[in-house]
Amino acid sequence: MNRPTSRRTVLTAALAAAATVGAVPSAGPAAAASPPRAPSAGAAVDNSSWHTCTDWRAGSGAGTRAVAGRRPGLVIGHAEGRTEYTDPHTGTTAAWEYATWTSPVHRSTVPATEVIASWNADTPAGTWIQIELQGRYSDGASTPWYVMGRWAAGDGDIRRTSVDDQTDGKSSVWTDTFSVDDPASGLRLVSYRLRLTLHRTPGTRLTPTVRRLGAMASDVPDRFTVPASTPGLARELRVPRYSQNVHAGQYPEYDNGGEAWCSPTSSQMIIEYWGRRPTAEDLAWVKPGLADPQVCHAARFTYDYQYEGCGNWPFNAAYAATYEEMSAAVTRLGSLTDLETLIRAGIPAITSQSFLKEELTGAGYGTSGHLMTVIGFTADGDVIANDPASPSNEAVRRVYKRREWENIWLRTKRYDANGKVRSGTGGVCYLYWPADPAPVQRRVLRSFGLL
Repeated sequence: MNRPTSRRTVLTAALAAAATVGAVPSAGPAAAASPPRAPSAGAAVDNSSWHTCTDWRAGSGAGTRAVAGRRPGLVIGHAEGRTEYTDPHTGTTAAWEYATWTSPVHRSTVPATEVIASWNADTPAGTWIQIELQGRYSDGASTPWYVMGRWAAGDGDIRRTSVDDQTDGKSSVWTDTFSVDDPASGLRLVSYRLRLTLHRTPGTRLTPTVRRLGAMASDVPDRFTVPASTPGLARELRVPRYSQNVHAGQYPEYDNGGEAWCSPTSSQMIIEYWGRRPTAEDLAWVKPGLADPQVCHAARFTYDYQYEGCGNWPFNAAYAATYEEMSAAVTRLGSLTDLETLIRAGIPAITSQSFLKEELTGAGYGTSGHLMTVIGFTADGDVIANDPASPSNEAVRRVYKRREWENIWLRTKRYDANGKVRSGTGGVCYLYWPADPAPVQRRVLRSFGLL
């Protein structure tokens, strides 16, 4: 499978006129009463996570300790060592104390061609974290420790960043995704462990608190088309609507401004669906008079300084989880039936897809990578999406043909405008949910391996 060296979101055509607006009345975040469906049997995905005191104590810590409570976490108990880090994006070198935690080895139920880590953490000023992955291949060899992210909620201490040029000749890390270089060879990753390094300013008692650490391993199929699913739900969730294009030209230091902000704009829609939003103090840095300043805020605090974009999948999930009592993860789903299961439970999803203009009726543009928020399904089974690539907030709600949308989201190969074969994301999505979800939401999330 061909993989791009960048997942930068670039719209390749101008937007067409907005679709007809008019939300279907529906319930908000409260869960539906109907029972959840099990995830589709064809989804070759293994989700694992560590988020309880028992989980944290099962790992191997050097200077870290588990803290109990309603939301357990991992913190620095004492500094295990001291190091210097030169930020490649500022050139600044600073000293940091650190402590580490290494997960138990997780044997994936799916021998995998791709693994994506995600995490939820609090990082007060003066702290940051690094996330690494080491795996074992089906041939018995091990990967090096790959850096999956250096992350802080703010940008005053370090610049959050992915790390390029990581490979061992068998696998590579593309921004936020571990990938076997030649899946056709049959080589797979059969197990892995994750390592956290928690950093703080020397001589202080500051600490990050990691609430959740996990990964999604998957055997990505090689396909241009996917089987059609049967419609099974008519429901629409009331999700706020924000257009990325309202912000065109604003804050060009964050990926050239709003026209590339589909990921943080989608993230902000769902964060607000769950009743969270930045405070006036949080938004004080935004220029007065700009519409929807919270979208600017989301762009700044999801921005990956190496990728030079706001579309790093785990960085968006981590941003969502900085809001009070929120959890988030990156995963992969197997069909629109899986999405219907989530919508039925009151959980919207952010999906990643790429397509030519003629492949998605009514979009009015083509894209090499774009995020949308799926909020429901019509009585005919068509997809209702809040598409941030719209000229105004009022135009964000779109209805896309089920078969077209399902294929562009779930396929893993596609042809670009020049007839060259490119990769597709194969059902990748971000899911955000309250730390204490409703019972039906808990059951659904558990059925996908996320709780």
